Amino acid sequence: MPSDTTMDDRTAAVPAEAVAPLIRGVAVVRQLTEAGGVLSLSGLERATGLARSTVDRITATLARMGYVRLAGRDAVLTPRIMELGNAYLAALRLPSLLDARADALADELDESVSLAVADRDGIRFIHQATRRRAMSLSFRIGDLLPAERTAPGPLFASEWTDADWRHWRERRAADPTDAGFPAVPVRASPGPDFERWAAQVRQDGWALDDQLIEPGLVAVSVPVRDPRTGTIACVASVVSHTSRHTAEDLRNSLLPRLRSAVRTMEEDLAEDARAAPRDESVAAPSGLATWTGASKQELGREFVESLARGLTVLTAFGEGRAELTLTEVAQATGLARATARRALITYEHLGLIATSGDRRFALASRIHESASLAILVGDEIQYTARVATSRVMSVNIAVGTRFPAYATALGRVLLADAPAREHALRALTPHTLTDPVALAAALETVRAQGYALVDEELEAGLRSIAVPVRDRTGRVVAALNTATHVARRTVEEYVRDILPELTATATAVEADLRVAGRFTRVSVS
Repeated sequence: MPSDTTMDDRTAAVPAEAVAPLIRGVAVVRQLTEAGGVLSLSGLERATGLARSTVDRITATLARMGYVRLAGRDAVLTPRIMELGNAYLAALRLPSLLDARADALADELDESVSLAVADRDGIRFIHQATRRRAMSLSFRIGDLLPAERTAPGPLFASEWTDADWRHWRERRAADPTDAGFPAVPVRASPGPDFERWAAQVRQDGWALDDQLIEPGLVAVSVPVRDPRTGTIACVASVVSHTSRHTAEDLRNSLLPRLRSAVRTMEEDLAEDARAAPRDESVAAPSGLATWTGASKQELGREFVESLARGLTVLTAFGEGRAELTLTEVAQATGLARATARRALITYEHLGLIATSGDRRFALASRIHESASLAILVGDEIQYTARVATSRVMSVNIAVGTRFPAYATALGRVLLADAPAREHALRALTPHTLTDPVALAAALETVRAQGYALVDEELEAGLRSIAVPVRDRTGRVVAALNTATHVARRTVEEYVRDILPELTATATAVEADLRVAGRFTRVSVS
């Protein structure tokens, strides 16, 4: 029988004055977030360990506040949920202060640049400037990554206390494969000695990630320090993949320019600290007490008033209000001091806020391959359907995108079934086939083996395998592919692991086409 408590990843006991419904509500929001924004109510019951009646009351309250939409048996996060996270980003001010510098550096280097903050023994991304390439390096804003598998991680860890290290060791022992970090692939090896690595980067002042998150991904990171305290405010990173740069290349050629950009970022932070006095005015929202009272009267016990009031506390923080006293929080929310205080105690327990020395509260920093369907349009392929992977390093192609058919696996599958034609062949990478005789031989191989595999011909580092999709007459009408980085698998492993799944999927699509082909259009004149 599920209980009305949920396990939190913090080992400290729940304070006596903490608001239990608020803890449960945050747990529900977290599980919805980790599930991609949609989860059935029974799924929430299993994921949180809460009783179904409790899940129903929490989601009804979240729906009343506009944070969740109830669609049949599912709870769906709405865009308004972002106001809770945006309160942190606005209070932090780092994205608004430094994102232009990060974007400029990305343009200068033609590589992805990210900004990350610490979240206990992990890191979260608060800004990223990515490059538009087929092989894209991307993290979602807010994604949580284990510190020991990132370049920013050891930099943050260089400032950890003994209690922080103890928490990290406990987490590593309890979750050796990083199953609790859905944004990263499951850990395949123990990795380097993280404590020694943190000690080394404390001396060096920078850190290098050589394919720790996943094969092919490399990054170099430098800390951006808060001019007021000297501690690390965030970490700036240049991220690439091994087809463009080795880890050694990043250190030798890009690290000096990253350090120069970080110095400019720190100057921006210092200027902001000197020029921007803290906004002392905090206006209370109108009618909050009336609204919660009316909601309680309308929904009865289905509306959890303490949860609704607690969530409004987070929105008190924002730009110019990174740190607030208890009185200021009460004024900003219209809540009684005692109510605001219990909410703040709860959030401190959950790690969502921290207390400063002057009695202020501050927001605390807290197959997997892409698959596509394409058709032939002249000498090009055009993507008509696509399912992207959740990997950190993924193939980033939008529906409607076109590429030269001769340089892609999709294109060669389609060309192999099309009438012979001449193509304007040009080298897109050093590996691109530009000899018409060699291309004709490659197409003949595709016809014989029933699939095409193309290695780094469209873009360096990009490997793709494709199979045909035939209509009920046997004609190839589309091609189905999956694409990956060359470092993830050898060619042999790729064919062994991926081709059977791809072929099975193409067969299922063909079955759907046969069903659709039984029907003819009826026109009414």
